[in-house]
Amino acid sequence: MKKIAIGSDHAGFPYKEPITTWLTNNGYEVKDFGTYSADSADYADFAHPVASGVENKEFEKGILLCGSGQGVCITANKHQGIRAALVWDLELAALARQHNDANIICIPVRFITLETAIASVEAFLNTEFEGGRHQTRVDKIAC
Repeated sequence: MKKIAIGSDHAGFPYKEPITTWLTNNGYEVKDFGTYSADSADYADFAHPVASGVENKEFEKGILLCGSGQGVCITANKHQGIRAALVWDLELAALARQHNDANIICIPVRFITLETAIASVEAFLNTEFEGGRHQTRVDKIAC
């Protein structure tokens, strides 16, 4: 079973539970790192644990949600082994995997529908990295 880490701040919270339900219904094991309510919360408090779990290979992939997707994406990408991608449609979700070997998808909840968010997560999780010339590029990311 594929293990997925998920986290959000208060702005991402409304989509977190439906996405978690979709993941569970589709055979994924999910660890929810919070937040657990719509009360104001700082995105970094949830992005760091998700990124750490993916970085240390406890989880295959991660899903982060916030209002714009930017805060969680910036935070996750501070982790050396993370390639977090801001995604707002299916094509970007697939390309993030195919070309960048992204291991965390970041969803801008205030800018896309729940249906698009779930479809993007599905595309992200079901798309393989193409390797080849893209592997050469990914290998140049680390500092």
